[in-house]
Amino acid sequence: MTLGTRPPAAARVRSTAHRLRALRHHRFRRFLVGQSTSLLGSGMNTIATTFAVLRLPGGGADAVGVVMAARILAVLAVLLLGGVLADRIGPRAVMLTADALRFASQGALAVLLLTHSARVCEAVVLAVVLGIGEGGFGPGLTALVPDLVPADELADANSLLQITQAVASVAGPGLAGVLIAVSDAGTVVAVDAVSYGVSVLALAGLPLSRSAAPRRGLLTELGRGWQEFTSRTWLWVTTLHISLFNFALWAPFLVLGPALAQQRLGGAGAWGLVLALYGIGSIAGGLALLGRNPGRALAWSVAASAGWAIPAAALAVRMPLAWVAAAALLAGAGAAVCSTLVTTVIQRDVPAEVRGRIGAFDSLGAFALGPLGLALAGPVSGAVGAERLLGLGALWQLTAVGVVLALPSVRRHDAR
Repeated sequence: MTLGTRPPAAARVRSTAHRLRALRHHRFRRFLVGQSTSLLGSGMNTIATTFAVLRLPGGGADAVGVVMAARILAVLAVLLLGGVLADRIGPRAVMLTADALRFASQGALAVLLLTHSARVCEAVVLAVVLGIGEGGFGPGLTALVPDLVPADELADANSLLQITQAVASVAGPGLAGVLIAVSDAGTVVAVDAVSYGVSVLALAGLPLSRSAAPRRGLLTELGRGWQEFTSRTWLWVTTLHISLFNFALWAPFLVLGPALAQQRLGGAGAWGLVLALYGIGSIAGGLALLGRNPGRALAWSVAASAGWAIPAAALAVRMPLAWVAAAALLAGAGAAVCSTLVTTVIQRDVPAEVRGRIGAFDSLGAFALGPLGLALAGPVSGAVGAERLLGLGALWQLTAVGVVLALPSVRRHDAR
């Protein structure tokens, strides 16, 4: 070792500290704890609610579908309103109200389940309330994070949030399964309610967010947000790209993947392994981004979205389970890079006073076609074949990535 050379251990410590620099900020740490807890609860919720509804009087698969559809439709219905309110009164206030609604809905459902007095109609109503809370929370999240960390640390903050989401997606269902086995679904729903309560406390301890937007009519404010959204070609093009991906590839993958796993990969356990490795890949992708601030982040985000085509292609060509699982691992890493970088670009490039509405239009556009894709996947696969439909979806995704990257507004964009 030459004089003045930093010892390797010290260099590693410095590198780790740089990657975790967003945690230096007390406000972000507080928010991350609350968000991580509520994400873990949300990861447990789907399994808990499914098993709870299955066991209700008059329950069954149809009732589960109604409850889930009610929740998704409620999310989509209030996204734009959530964006307007986040810009009008500040994201913290909207997110606090949203989490209070989620706490109340899950708390009420837990009481009904634990007292054995729940009915399907009540589960549907409470699913709507939960969806309203989720729809209001999302746009505020896009707007709040830039208030918690400096602009040059946004990528690190978003990476940490992505990592916690991926961890919750892996750990939540497993923990829910264990709790249901030793107690019942009502207990898991109660734990989910508590997780939202923790998030409420975390948000309540943050300083009030700025209220950047002047108060005008709802349609006027939506119109301003739409104008800002459509004026940025890179923004609406990448949103459309993700929307068509959800419709043409991911919805068929989620519907047909379990069926193909049942036919030739080993059943539910094999499909659980595929989804678990997707989550682990997301964790790895988030970790890889920590401490990095890439140029052309938008182009890297779009390029990373090509990873979603790999597991669908593996199923389409009848690869064995090991290859499908490995493909899911790569897809998860690409998903983390895509989501983290595009969120960071939006937060850096969009004016603070319309950030909530832009986040709402982005989310609504990205997921609006998802339910239609889920509904059509089964009938279309019956006509053309499951493997062929997945292969066409993978081909679409790879082609779309090439087309989007060919646009100068995407390829040359640099928001650093």
